[in-house]
Amino acid sequence: MTRYNAPFEIHVHGDVLLREDVVFAQIQDALKPLWQYAGARSLAAASESAYEDEPGIRFDANAHLLQICWTVPGDEDFRQVMEEACMGLNEIASTGAPLEVSFYDTEFDEEEESTEAEARDDFMMCFVGPTPAAIMQVQRDLLVQDVVHVMERHFDAAELGEVVASIDTLFTQRFESLVNSMQLGRPPRGHGGSGHGGGRKPRHLH
Repeated sequence: MTRYNAPFEIHVHGDVLLREDVVFAQIQDALKPLWQYAGARSLAAASESAYEDEPGIRFDANAHLLQICWTVPGDEDFRQVMEEACMGLNEIASTGAPLEVSFYDTEFDEEEESTEAEARDDFMMCFVGPTPAAIMQVQRDLLVQDVVHVMERHFDAAELGEVVASIDTLFTQRFESLVNSMQLGRPPRGHGGSGHGGGRKPRHLH
């Protein structure tokens, strides 16, 4: 149903590269939480954004690319909806990808509010990918970009190799912990050992 007087305008932005065998019906199924939240009966019906100058939700079949620049009115419950959509996208994604979700307070008016009042704007990053390793790779890449960008104000890029190496070490440790956690309770492979394969899906909302 359409949400009148919704406390937020919620903007979702990002590009997800999909597997070459993915068809539109699979995309519609993966994004069902989003288009149902918008009160539509299909992805096509909900693909238009609340703002005409935004592309909305588009699928470039030639490039196998899902492009999202889409705004919908909503509330805090959209966080759970977004998590469900990310789980669906994991099944059809080719590589890891970030999705930015911005919450803009529709009830805040800078001209009318007192100087002490603050808007309830919020922001979160979501990550999708075919495997935990693919998701962690894009998380790592974004973190390196952010850290290097901040530190380049004070240091040359050539001086930051150790910082990047430390970030890589942290992500390697996290991935190994995920892999090892999946071995608990599994019967051993072969004689006295367990294989290091698979891994549980990490949370996608941070």
